[in-house]
Amino acid sequence: MLAYELALAGVETLVLEKLPRRVEQVKGGAIQPRTAELLESRGLLEPLLRRATPSDPVGGHFAALPVPLDCAPWRTRHPFPIGIPQWVIEEVLEERAVAAGARILRGVAVAAVAAVSDIGSDEGVSVTAGDLRVRARYLAACDGGHSTVRKLLGLPFPGRPGTYLAVLADIRLSAVSSLVPRRVGHMSDLTRQADGYWAMLVPIGGDRYRFTFGRADPTDVTGDAEVTSDTDVTSDTSDISDTGDTEVVRDTEVTHEEIAAALRAVYGEETTLGAVDNSSRFTDATRQLEHYRVGRVVFAGDAAHIHPPLGGQGLNLGIQDAVNLGWKLAAAVQDRAPSGLLDSYHAERHPVGAQVLHHTSAQRVLAAPRPTEDVAALRDIFIDLLRLPDANRHLAGLMSGLSLRYELSGGHPLTGQRLPDADLVTRTGPTRLSALFGSGHAVLLDLAGVVPADLRLPARVDLVRATSADDLGAAALLLRPDGYLCWAADDSAACRTTLLPAIAADLTSEQL
Repeated sequence: MLAYELALAGVETLVLEKLPRRVEQVKGGAIQPRTAELLESRGLLEPLLRRATPSDPVGGHFAALPVPLDCAPWRTRHPFPIGIPQWVIEEVLEERAVAAGARILRGVAVAAVAAVSDIGSDEGVSVTAGDLRVRARYLAACDGGHSTVRKLLGLPFPGRPGTYLAVLADIRLSAVSSLVPRRVGHMSDLTRQADGYWAMLVPIGGDRYRFTFGRADPTDVTGDAEVTSDTDVTSDTSDISDTGDTEVVRDTEVTHEEIAAALRAVYGEETTLGAVDNSSRFTDATRQLEHYRVGRVVFAGDAAHIHPPLGGQGLNLGIQDAVNLGWKLAAAVQDRAPSGLLDSYHAERHPVGAQVLHHTSAQRVLAAPRPTEDVAALRDIFIDLLRLPDANRHLAGLMSGLSLRYELSGGHPLTGQRLPDADLVTRTGPTRLSALFGSGHAVLLDLAGVVPADLRLPARVDLVRATSADDLGAAALLLRPDGYLCWAADDSAACRTTLLPAIAADLTSEQL
């Protein structure tokens, strides 16, 4: 996603990917509503929807409690999580990134990172990967929970180690019992416990299922043990501990019989395992980098944060990191970033990551396979609260990402918020707000003819004059490339006095 954003802005971008080929594992398999909006704003959602997992439209969940989260109050066109295997998302994003001009080298593992000061008259970074040495203005570490770049720089990854060990596997069933779900429904309908196991079996088409399971009384995780598989998994399913004195157990094989035994225990003897396409182990470790930027190196996704696998957050958090970072990093590379713009990536996204770590930790308590009597009572109270519209709206906004608001400097009450994807009418015909961001530019939306015709704007700010039947809260609105409002006004005078300073402070230092 980050490579696409950078290439879209005209930045020469190289991706070093250690895997020789894509791992076709479902892993993070749900796009949350806000992520869907962001992908749609770049024209990336439609090709993904064509390959989505068939499912009933059902709201998201908090801690797998049996009350769907209702996103309708947040005025979104995508009120339900969308089931799409992570490898499909990666494939579509890679195709679009390459088409936009990014280069991707596979089978190339980073071995060294160093600062350099001989790239023209500016500083940069040098990356060594096998026989390859690359010099660049910036390095973006998007290399997962076991980030090589993070380790090479010796950065601490504070947090908590995992408390349980579990398995994630893409499997094929040759026979199924009546306990096996036929369609993807609400999370609370997909989870089961039996014979000492907890499990979740999600149909993903034909005889294929995503199977997650563990022991209800975990005994596999001791101290700071780090458990990985042949491939890194998303922050929904990864555990990392960089304490130095950690017992490391790597590449622990998940056996066919181990998976078959869990299936029989939870879904009955009639459920027969046909094949295992891939598998990995994970825990619920919770960790976050203290700083998302260290000199010319920035961190995004699992390299910056990992958390318990609850609520479908990890993949979405990473994509939203990339969309926030992309236009800012492009501006820095192209020497048009206002002072502090790149640092605002950490300032804005670190609190978001911390919030996800916080609420997934809370979900871990509520979703415990064998809750104590006190936790069971807490679950009952929480279920009642979720049935209250205001409480449901709050958690729906939190889990979907729709309620996210950045602390920006503008004085308008809408500053920092996303805007609903309103229907618009321009001089060329009807359109939607989301359709205005395909170029990756900022958008100045004039809904009442208040932006003066002689006002000169930077090249990367697109002026769109339109009308809308929807009330968007102001006559003129300036939206960043990631769709968040950074300025608004109701008259021409404000456009002449405050608009250009807002652009210069929050978007670009390009000369007019």
